[in-house]
Amino acid sequence: MAANSSTARNQFFKELKPRCVSINDLAVRSSDKKASAKDLIKVTEDLSALLDRQIAQDASVLDEKLADYVFFPLSNILRYQQQYPIRLTEVAIKCFRTLVDHGWKSKLPKELTQQVLLLLTFIIASVPGQEAQHRIPEETELESFKTLASLVKASGSSPIGAAALVEANAIPTLGHAITVVLEGITDGRTPVIQLEALQALDALVTAIKDQTALATFLPGIVSSLSRLLAPPASLKTQGKVLVQGIDTLKHVLTKVLGDIKVRGILNKPDGDDKVDKDAEGKILSTSWLKATVAKVKLALASVLKLRTHLSEDVQVALENLCITLLDECHQSLPDASSILVETAMILSDNNDQESIYKTSLIDLAGIYPQLGDAIKTTVYNWVISLPRIVQSSEEKIKQQAMQNLLKGQSLITTLQIDSSILDDSLAVSLIDSATALVVGSKLGSVLSELPSNTLESSSRSLIEQGEVASFQPVLIARETERPTRAALLNLISKIGSQSQRIRLAGDMLSYVRESDGPSQVTSYWLAFELIKSTLTQSSELDDLLDFSTAAETSDGSESALQELYTFSVAILDSQAEAEDIDWRMQAIALEVTTYAASRMREGFRPELIDVLYPIATFLGADVPQLRQHAITSLNSIATACGYPNVADLIIDNVDYMVNSVSLRLNTFDISPASTQVLRLMIRLTGPRLIPYLDDVVASIFAALDNYHGYTLFVESLFSVLAEVVQQGARSSNLLLEDTPKSTSHRKATPEIATVRDLCGILDERHERQKKRHQEQLEFEQLERHPGRPFKASDAAKLVDERGVDEEEATSTEVEKPPPPKTRTFQLLSRITSLTQHYLTSPTPTLRKSLLNLLTTVCPALSPDENDFLPLVNAVWPVLIERLYDPETFVVVAASEALCALCGAAGDFLSTRFKTEWWDNGLGKWCRKVRAEALRSQERDRGRGKGSARVSTATLSFGKSRPESGGGGIIIPTRNADGQLEIKDAGKEVTRSTGGTSVTSSSGLGRFAQAVQVWDAVQSLLIAIVTYVRIDDDVFDQILVLLADALESPNPEARAALEAIDADAVWLFMYERSMLAIEPSTHPSMAGAKFVQV
Repeated sequence: MAANSSTARNQFFKELKPRCVSINDLAVRSSDKKASAKDLIKVTEDLSALLDRQIAQDASVLDEKLADYVFFPLSNILRYQQQYPIRLTEVAIKCFRTLVDHGWKSKLPKELTQQVLLLLTFIIASVPGQEAQHRIPEETELESFKTLASLVKASGSSPIGAAALVEANAIPTLGHAITVVLEGITDGRTPVIQLEALQALDALVTAIKDQTALATFLPGIVSSLSRLLAPPASLKTQGKVLVQGIDTLKHVLTKVLGDIKVRGILNKPDGDDKVDKDAEGKILSTSWLKATVAKVKLALASVLKLRTHLSEDVQVALENLCITLLDECHQSLPDASSILVETAMILSDNNDQESIYKTSLIDLAGIYPQLGDAIKTTVYNWVISLPRIVQSSEEKIKQQAMQNLLKGQSLITTLQIDSSILDDSLAVSLIDSATALVVGSKLGSVLSELPSNTLESSSRSLIEQGEVASFQPVLIARETERPTRAALLNLISKIGSQSQRIRLAGDMLSYVRESDGPSQVTSYWLAFELIKSTLTQSSELDDLLDFSTAAETSDGSESALQELYTFSVAILDSQAEAEDIDWRMQAIALEVTTYAASRMREGFRPELIDVLYPIATFLGADVPQLRQHAITSLNSIATACGYPNVADLIIDNVDYMVNSVSLRLNTFDISPASTQVLRLMIRLTGPRLIPYLDDVVASIFAALDNYHGYTLFVESLFSVLAEVVQQGARSSNLLLEDTPKSTSHRKATPEIATVRDLCGILDERHERQKKRHQEQLEFEQLERHPGRPFKASDAAKLVDERGVDEEEATSTEVEKPPPPKTRTFQLLSRITSLTQHYLTSPTPTLRKSLLNLLTTVCPALSPDENDFLPLVNAVWPVLIERLYDPETFVVVAASEALCALCGAAGDFLSTRFKTEWWDNGLGKWCRKVRAEALRSQERDRGRGKGSARVSTATLSFGKSRPESGGGGIIIPTRNADGQLEIKDAGKEVTRSTGGTSVTSSSGLGRFAQAVQVWDAVQSLLIAIVTYVRIDDDVFDQILVLLADALESPNPEARAALEAIDADAVWLFMYERSMLAIEPSTHPSMAGAKFVQV
């Protein structure tokens, strides 16, 4: 092995020799340095490549002798380095570094160390006191720092070299070297240079074994490193540089101020320092330590601001710095322990796996009791400062404060530090902090204000799809505050142990009962979140070590939840009485109730007696967020209790719901929410709920009797009845199965009799006469004279026998009572009968809603004529009076109701319309309405003559029309191309406005009240003709009134009139030139001549 090594060394020497000789010749013998520089650079680079190649193959070949041999020619280059290009100096320095690392190693001569150290500092920063003519390249500076670090490491690895560094004559050189390195750290042009300068400083600190020398250089080193690591410089520095700087600072402080290093000073009594005070060169003294510690604390305070740095590597390095200083400088840096503990707590990641392999703050707190007090003090400061921090405008600051408090509480729990003051202050701080967040959070537009019907239809589709959405946040609900809310919830869910959270929840629930305003809302919410966290999480430590404690904790959580649930039910029940209650309290109560249902599952069904109706009441709340909460709560409770949807939930518990509403109605505890929730409940469940509402309807009738003077309340009650009618009319169980279907009362066009029909009629008549004659003959044969005297007794006997037979036949044909009606039918009948008493109400909107109710219910009840026609007879007098109502929309609604009544009752209304037409002036009123519509059109037309002559079309009223002019009703129309088109129905004239949009100031047109009333009357007249039998005189007047409709594109009016008397309609239209008859259509017959009419 030795022979092989010697052979390799000889071979390597043979390769080195020509290159070293060439370098020496060019550096020493050449008179023109600049001329030989190019060749010298080439040879030196070749030497550097040879060294690198050999090191890669076998570094052991290069020893200190070969290093001396190679350095000799290189020294000539370094001696005259100012006369050569800087590139040559860089290559020579690189070769020298290779010789130090792999050649000399610890055998580096101390004289050479001092010379090269001084040379490197001159190359990097020039000679002290002289201004550098030009700055060296970055590559040369980088190589110089690398060589400096290698030089110091090699020198410090041997006792002789380490002692040589701190000799009296070498101290200036060492001091200058440290100064140059510190300048490279703080003012390095690139991060790579800064990293190498930090490596060089770390090597210097390691190589210097003398504590006095290190103490001398410590202030400058700490000052420079704090400049590098403290803001604002740290904000622009790369993470790698910061990590290396933190590690270097840790090394320096532990090397100089470690408890082992300064134990002599720490253990020295105060009196001994005075004896040694005048000792020559005394640096390591108690006064020096106090002054140094004070300055180091200030530097640490600025460096530890890096704990907010985003880089994870920087945070880990900073945590290691704090843990190391707390461990190794525990006695020397007591004043800095608080800030070091706080930073270590902030940067801890609670990684149990990592704590096995390295010392953690928990381990140190177990060793040093003082650190436990510092931890408790830090957590207390965080607790009392949290309400102030959450008022900041920066969300990240709030979140960081909550995360820090969570880490501190976790550490307190792990160390089992008990403090009643800390627990009390924590509860108050949580309430104050959450209150500050709630007050500072403006309510965002989580839900826009929606109409009630839109919201109801949305909830219905949500229920049918079976989707169960989560609750929208009520507190701290803005989008920008969601991370802060999540951080607060995380703090609540993990703060302290389960028993501590239960105690906190109990304290907050007690505070809720005594407070009001935002603090009450936040306390209520915090209590709920704390209880929820204890029930959803389990403490593995308690379960593992103490089963009894775990059981007690579980029981405490359940009892706390029960107390919170009881309080929530009280809030839900009191929502009708407490108008000033915060809606967020009610929303949280809904969340608590829903959570209790999710835990109890189907066991929650008995609780529905108390909570189902109050929750449903919130469907009519004024606050949209509260309505959405109620919808979500109902969906979630239905799912938790095993119902497929909310409709089934309400149907299955309808007795509770109905009893709650009836109780309030019967005790006159009536609020708008009662009627509104009932209406929403009926609409939600559909026709299935109607059979269960007989008691509620009876209570509504009683309330109407007692409160009939309160128009708004009566209107709200009738809105419920209208919803009952609307849903009941769609029910498939409205009528019995054997009830005949509704008959159509529409008048059909009579068929024209043919000769064959006449023959059939005559044949039937002849058959009837023949049959009657045959029956007469049979009867006469049966009653032939008996041939003996007719006695009175026989006649009486015959009469008695016939009477008995008739009585038996009559007795056997006993009329069966009609089957009972369905409950839905009975409800609708009662409601319909009730409307007659309120159709005269002074409130127009109520009259209209009742008329709409009649419009809906008539087609539903019409199949059972035995019960429906008496209702028609009862409602008719007040219904027909609404046709003459002063309010236009009521007249329109009355016309629609009469139209529905005509279709449902048919000829039953014949005599009533006849009486109304002639005796009560219905015909006169119809003509008056038509005239008012005509006058309205004339006024509109007169105003429009001065403006644009387009934009409207006219509907004629059947008068004789002159060539120009003529009143009509204004109706805007458009053709297939989307252009505005003007059509005069009286003149059959169509005009187009082209592409120009024309706006007329001629009035409302067909939207005028008179025109709307006339349109409704036309629909009524068509319905009368279509479904009701009328006299010829009434028909003739209706034909005149509907002359306008005969020309309209809608053939309904003409078809209805022609079904009664098509000839009269044709003649009427022909006389008024409504029919275009061509000459070729006149009849012709042989032997006859028709006169032209």
